[in-house]
Amino acid sequence: QVQVVESGGGLVQAGGSLRLSCVASGSIAGYGRMGWYRQVPGKQRELVAVASNGGTTTYADSVKGRFTISRDNAKNTVYLQMNDLEPEDTAVYFCVVFVILNARDYWGQGTQVTVSS
Repeated sequence: QVQVVESGGGLVQAGGSLRLSCVASGSIAGYGRMGWYRQVPGKQRELVAVASNGGTTTYADSVKGRFTISRDNAKNTVYLQMNDLEPEDTAVYFCVVFVILNARDYWGQGTQVTVSS
């Protein structure tokens, strides 16, 4: 059974930093893209950053230059380093993992990030 578990959210002041981690488990055939989306109440979930298993990365314009995504394929883990956080970054952050064998995305339960002004 595939599991996706996030950690690292919390409360931080504007200008501060947080690092999110996400570990995937349960697939014997590995993972494709791994990444992060975020959602605030009343709005659609939006892309933050994704990384392919080949290392290609994609970022939302709003986080370019502040956030960095990385992955450790040996550990089936993806990270999101968030620097210079802004109140507008406040959201629930969800990890998404594409399971190659099942040809579908799996989502974590989300971790709250709150940035105070």
